[in-house]
Amino acid sequence: MAVNAETAKPELPDPQEVAKTYAEVAQRASKLLHEHVKRQAARGISPPEDELGIAQAFMDMMAKLLANPYKLAQAQMNLVWDYFSLWQHSTLRFMGMSGAPVATPAKEDKRFKDEEWQDHFLFDFIKQSYLISARHIHDVVGSVEGLDEISRKKVNFFTSQYINALSPSNFALTNPEVFRETVKSHGQNLVKGLNNLLRDVEEGDGQLRVKMTDTSAFECGKNVATTPGKVVFQTDLIQLIQYTPTTTEALKRPLLIVPPWINKYYILDLREKNSLIRWAVEQGHTVFVMSWVNPDEKLAQKGFDDYVKEGVLAAVDAIEQQTGEKEINAAAYCLGGTLLATTLAYMAAKKDKRIASATFFTTLTDFSQPGELGVFIDEGQVTSLEKKMAERGYLEGTEMANTFNMLRSNDLVWSFVVNNYLMGKDPFPFDLLYWNSDSTRMPAKMHSYYLRNMYMKNALVQPGGIEIDGVKIDLGKIKVPCYFISTIEDHIAPWKSTYLGAKVFGGPVRFVLGGSGHIAGIVNPPSANKYGYWTNPTKTLPESAEDWLAAATQNPGSWWTDWQAWVTAHDDAKVPARDPINGKLKILEDAPGSFVKARLDKAPKAAS
Repeated sequence: MAVNAETAKPELPDPQEVAKTYAEVAQRASKLLHEHVKRQAARGISPPEDELGIAQAFMDMMAKLLANPYKLAQAQMNLVWDYFSLWQHSTLRFMGMSGAPVATPAKEDKRFKDEEWQDHFLFDFIKQSYLISARHIHDVVGSVEGLDEISRKKVNFFTSQYINALSPSNFALTNPEVFRETVKSHGQNLVKGLNNLLRDVEEGDGQLRVKMTDTSAFECGKNVATTPGKVVFQTDLIQLIQYTPTTTEALKRPLLIVPPWINKYYILDLREKNSLIRWAVEQGHTVFVMSWVNPDEKLAQKGFDDYVKEGVLAAVDAIEQQTGEKEINAAAYCLGGTLLATTLAYMAAKKDKRIASATFFTTLTDFSQPGELGVFIDEGQVTSLEKKMAERGYLEGTEMANTFNMLRSNDLVWSFVVNNYLMGKDPFPFDLLYWNSDSTRMPAKMHSYYLRNMYMKNALVQPGGIEIDGVKIDLGKIKVPCYFISTIEDHIAPWKSTYLGAKVFGGPVRFVLGGSGHIAGIVNPPSANKYGYWTNPTKTLPESAEDWLAAATQNPGSWWTDWQAWVTAHDDAKVPARDPINGKLKILEDAPGSFVKARLDKAPKAAS
């Protein structure tokens, strides 16, 4: 790279600061090495295991691939031809001539945003060389014939992980931004990065947990989860929060929100300007939210039945007692929606009509097409996971969080590797990533039941496929009006899969498709005026998701306003606003409550 002779000589780093950094690195490295040796000695030597079945899948793939040498040779020739074209393109650029690139990154690919990836012929060559190789590897692996579907998904997914890991943006000498910083700081960015790496291993108790944000910058109740309210009820599994009204009148039906049990509820209450909870309160809803406990080994035997009875049903009972209302509206997010659907079918069988309408945010009830998550769920992997859970009584929240992060590894893993370890920077304070790191454990019994019956057997969508407290569950018996909001870029609950589940319900269903993904598409306040959403006026859902979308209309703004109109169209009766301090239940503590404040797998004491 050219150096401007007129540029002043860069200042040398402060010797004291350098010495301090090196001392920290040496101290941390020595401590971690000592602790690692102790752990390995205690565990003894154990043979490596292929818990995910990756090795077997790739062995099968290679056998099928080598069985057709002509096709493999053709693929190699295509690769050579693309490389020849790249050499020709790079030579012309070196000589000052321009030409169309052989390979270009996708518009949404943030790895190659730095201008030098395009402007400097060497970095442009490195980038295109990587993209060409990535494309050919994907094409070869994805077109292998005779591979069973499970192995094909594993091979494709983990090939993508391998390709993402080898991106030139992940290495100091082939990333122009890192290269510039290394020259500018005389390598201090790499020393600081090593210190950051050791810190993350240290905080992960010997395992690398890439730090995504400055967790010290946030505190529940102070700058996230700040909507005023009171905890009015508690079981072993939940605290029930009722929010303080901001209007003089409220809708007669209270609103119960059921969040997923894998993370804390406050994804719906991050900041004032994007809080769905605060917005719903401002629209006149009496909002109740379930805050799930972070379970420890004492709750290992809590099952899916308990999450229905001590979770949703207990909350419904408490809301009736608190407000005196016999009908409520309910809304649920992701896994919470699967639980709500199960509860609704249970209530239908019991002729319990207290939930008068239900809303599902990005919810799977038909798991026949689970998307990329299906890569992690088969007999071998679930059996291995059950053995781990049996030893401690629960699944660590961080283990599930790592799985979700792998689904978007470039954004949720490698970008932070570059920032923290190569650039030597501290992660930026970001409330969404703070929430993302605030993982929650899952009891062994419940999680095993969920994986086997929902994902592996797809039993929930089958009439009588599962039982709750002796009651056969049939989603077709759910007759209350339902609102499904899914998002077009969702990689956790693919919208076409959520559409399949919506068709099973026996009552009127409004299906809405939001823009963006699993989080941004839901946490999308009207004031932001982003993403938009699709609606289809048909009263009967078409047979396929594609047919529904073909006849749908795209609307600007947020789906929140569409949902509010839907809810009030079913019942807009008003009553004086309800303050939690005037209800029948005893105030236990201020919102957000002790359950949600138990961060990073530190479980609060369960209720007696």
